[in-house]
Amino acid sequence: MTGPSPIDAIRTAIRSGARSAGEVCREALSRVAAENPHLNAFNTVAAERAMERADAIDRDPERWRDAPLAGVPVAIKDNLCTAGLRTTASSRMLESYVPPYDATVVARLEAAGAVVIGKTNCDEFAMGSSSENSAFGPVRNPWALDRIPGGTSGGSAAAVAARLAPLALGSDTGGSIRQPAALCGVVGLKPTYGRVSRYGLIAHASSLDQVGPMTLTVRDAAIALRVMAGSDTADATSAPEPVPDYPAALTGDIRGARVGVPRRLLDHGVDAEVSLAIAAAFDALTARGATLVDVDLPHARYAIPVYYLVSTAEASSNLARYDGVRYGFRATPPPGDRNADLHGMYARTRALGFGAEVKRRIMLGTYVLSAGYYDAYYLKAQQVRTLILRDYDEAFRGADAVDVIAMPTSPTPAFRIGERMEDPLQMYLADVFTVSASLAGLPAVSVPCGFTTGRLPIGLQFTGRRFDESTLLRIADAYERDTEWSSQVPPATPR
Repeated sequence: MTGPSPIDAIRTAIRSGARSAGEVCREALSRVAAENPHLNAFNTVAAERAMERADAIDRDPERWRDAPLAGVPVAIKDNLCTAGLRTTASSRMLESYVPPYDATVVARLEAAGAVVIGKTNCDEFAMGSSSENSAFGPVRNPWALDRIPGGTSGGSAAAVAARLAPLALGSDTGGSIRQPAALCGVVGLKPTYGRVSRYGLIAHASSLDQVGPMTLTVRDAAIALRVMAGSDTADATSAPEPVPDYPAALTGDIRGARVGVPRRLLDHGVDAEVSLAIAAAFDALTARGATLVDVDLPHARYAIPVYYLVSTAEASSNLARYDGVRYGFRATPPPGDRNADLHGMYARTRALGFGAEVKRRIMLGTYVLSAGYYDAYYLKAQQVRTLILRDYDEAFRGADAVDVIAMPTSPTPAFRIGERMEDPLQMYLADVFTVSASLAGLPAVSVPCGFTTGRLPIGLQFTGRRFDESTLLRIADAYERDTEWSSQVPPATPR
């Protein structure tokens, strides 16, 4: 993408006085008002709060002069807590929940000058692959309104793709940042597990969940990650690793870089147009001086069943707290019900408060954790998870070590809304190329790499070594510099 990144452009304009933070914020809110009725990307728009924040930045320009995100509009996935601003996880269970605190990532973005303009729609409790499982209706893809935007961070991806905000936060459990980024034609980064605090993230699967940025360029993702990353005393799983200067790592030089390609994994199930775009991307990488190296990930074919055993087990445990007693939705008994006891209240609350996909995953997870099945399913899945991690370790540290591993982000372009709702297995297979990095706790980024003949975006995924986001972003940025995919704008949505 040529020219300054969107975040750089906003910061430069505000710092020079060419634009005010208030003007930038009003523009973003105006776009949201015009486009959100068609996209359904936002559950909550915080217009008054955002303008107060922008005006405060304008009143004290010296304080924010060197802030990396001064005046930058940001959209926050609706499973990240925001003090005083409704946080629903796109579920009836939390439809009226207003947190008393900010998630650490939200607090860090605001400390860097960001202006939160609203909360984005997603699959309920971040469970899904299409952003159709929201209690507030499906998100629509800006490139084709009859198509899904990917999931679960579909609202954030759609908001960035439609230029409603230059930066949005998503959460990624098995591909929920990268897959919607690919299907909406934006950049989506899942950091190493532990690189970014999970404090204030409504839990789905605690050993997999990670928060990351969605942007129009790799540079903007690097800027955002530098702000978000770092240990947090409120999250025991956050790692005390130093935070590099990620933007400084984007030199454009990848001569000698070794890019692993798991060709056997790509032999089946990949759409023909996706395969062509990925092949062209590989050619662009070699033209910049990178070397392609065949790698073998023999246990990756088991990643989908392993993921759906581990994640559902953890989800069933995490969602046990939503019982109608302490907070959130509580179902009232019908008049004259003589069975209005505690267990009846639990059952009614969960039956009405949770959607079909969440119920399905709770039942699956409860089953695999139950007596007599734990060893056969959950324990075995954790053992195979270790083998998947060892495959990556061998690729990154073995005799023929590579710097990153490249593959499609999604095997297909965006499918039509409703097309897979009655076939959960086909829906789950949409994550076939993303779940391995999540199970291994590795950083991964999706960047745009082309379009189908029907103008649907295609994504290229790079996976890197633990805590080596610098190399990952450097290679992704170098590829982006040789293409114009990131500068493509979706067709205007109808008014």
